[in-house]
Amino acid sequence: MERIEGDFRTPDGRIAILASRFNDLVVDRLIAGARDALVRHGVDDDELTLVRVPGAFELPLTAEKLAASGRYAAIVALGCVVRGETAHFEQVAGGASNGLLQVSLDHGIPVGFGVLTTNTLEQALDRAGGKAGNKGAEAALAVIEQLNLLQLLEPQL
Repeated sequence: MERIEGDFRTPDGRIAILASRFNDLVVDRLIAGARDALVRHGVDDDELTLVRVPGAFELPLTAEKLAASGRYAAIVALGCVVRGETAHFEQVAGGASNGLLQVSLDHGIPVGFGVLTTNTLEQALDRAGGKAGNKGAEAALAVIEQLNLLQLLEPQL
């Protein structure tokens, strides 16, 4: 059986880190984790672009513009949506998730999903460098692996 997998060697191309400003106490930690993971895996800091948007709901439109520009090989999308007492949580989280997936599919580039959806601020902080690791770093690592996998697959398609 043939086996094809991505790996964690230094990927080719510029990477955009796209992050919401809302819940910046959490998101700033996700950005730091993503940047650290990318740099540790050989991505030159000059190959990174940080783009900030107001909130998680604005991530898909901006990701669409970044992907359409052709300047970026991948996008790491970061945000934090904390459940409240209304259905707003579902609307924002679902819109961000669906929109970012569509950008990836429409443009054929990896979009790492580092948008936290938690019940409490404490849970979010745990996932932004606390007890549960850093989901920003995990999204960045997923982007590296996916970029390398797509490069392996390209000659076969």
